[in-house]
Amino acid sequence: MKIYNTLTKKKEEFVPIEEGKVRIYVCGPTVYNYIHIGNARPILVFDTVRRYFEYKGYEVNYVSNYTDVDDKIIKKANEEGVEAHIISERFIKEFIKDTMALNVNEATTHPKATEEIDGMIEMITTLIDKGYAYEKDGTVYFRTRRFEGYGKLSKKNIDDLESGIRIAVNDQKDDPLDFVLWKPKKEGEPSWQSPWSDGRPGWHIECSVMSRKYLGDEIDIHAGGEDLIFPHHENEIAQSEAANGKNFARYWMHNAFLNIDNKKMSKSQGNFFTVREIADKYDLKVLRFFMLNAHYRSPINFSRDLMESAKVSLERITNAYSQLEYFLEMNSESNECTETELEILTELKAFHNKFELAMDDDFNTADAISTIFEIVKLANTHCNTESSRKFVQSFIDEITLLADILGIIISKEKDLLDEDVDALIQARQDARKNKEFKLADEIRDELLSKGIILEDTREGVRWKRA
Repeated sequence: MKIYNTLTKKKEEFVPIEEGKVRIYVCGPTVYNYIHIGNARPILVFDTVRRYFEYKGYEVNYVSNYTDVDDKIIKKANEEGVEAHIISERFIKEFIKDTMALNVNEATTHPKATEEIDGMIEMITTLIDKGYAYEKDGTVYFRTRRFEGYGKLSKKNIDDLESGIRIAVNDQKDDPLDFVLWKPKKEGEPSWQSPWSDGRPGWHIECSVMSRKYLGDEIDIHAGGEDLIFPHHENEIAQSEAANGKNFARYWMHNAFLNIDNKKMSKSQGNFFTVREIADKYDLKVLRFFMLNAHYRSPINFSRDLMESAKVSLERITNAYSQLEYFLEMNSESNECTETELEILTELKAFHNKFELAMDDDFNTADAISTIFEIVKLANTHCNTESSRKFVQSFIDEITLLADILGIIISKEKDLLDEDVDALIQARQDARKNKEFKLADEIRDELLSKGIILEDTREGVRWKRA
């Protein structure tokens, strides 16, 4: 398995620190609002990475944090006249709702920044003791130039960085490049006691501390959106390696940006969409399918037309899957595969291997999905009501497995038809048998009003969602 490592700018063979185990840290949301579709991309990408590692037999420890103390959270709390934790707790719950709808598996651990303050104070103290940090009037800064490897992730030259920095009038830093580890509280802000001041941590320190606590000094993969490469991930490396005296992460993975109608997403441009807003128009399994149709390191463009296309494409898979279930239900006799069917199953195995090759090549979900479509085409060509049960079941099992690796929901749950609708379908069939065609048409119209479309086929009555 090869992973593109942002640190080395090349694909590298994945070699875990501990055989059979993978330790992954993914920067999580700042919980002050509903997540937008740009936030959704890393959530979906790295959930899929995790799923594939688990499919390959690895034990995955997957940590993704909640930043639950931040200027934006405090600002929103002040606007509403409530304490900051009210805002963060509200939007953690909303985050969970959205990620469940996106079929994202729960992280092994979801630490909250406010519950890890002691660890942050401990790491900051270590950095001060080692000469990597200093305190000025209650604020603690990291000595950026003291860390020799600064810039190795972003490939930024430290002298070039200095020339581009604006120095604030009241800036007390020893060097303009130094960044905050701890800052004193302001009026109306939550705060914690520390040896330097009553205050709160800087943003960068929290991930270094939570990664060390839940995954160890050195981890296999650190991931997030490419906007985090600098300064957030660069600062994490400096803090962690200075404090721990060890390499922080072996592999750094970053997903590319998402644009809206070929423009950068922005509230001022009026093209800013939350996941919740998208859910009003589309089943979120379509959004997941859409996101995974591009390689994670490629920029992706979101538009209504592209989402409609993704919806239709996903329906090709779900309809084929439903048809396979129907064939299996209809054939209760023939179980063993014929020689011809066995030959076709060798093609199915080849497609399975092709799927793995795509995923082993830096998690190429776009090519993996293309392989699923090739399997669907094979199934549509060769499976019918005369096929053996084992033959049909092989296609069902294969599509189920590969879709599950990607987190794509393809089955149409039977409970989509409630008891009333079931009764109406049976009543329509009875009406047609009795040549009461007007009544049958009325029942069909009623079902349509409930979002159920009936299809009369040679194999019997089929249905699908409108």
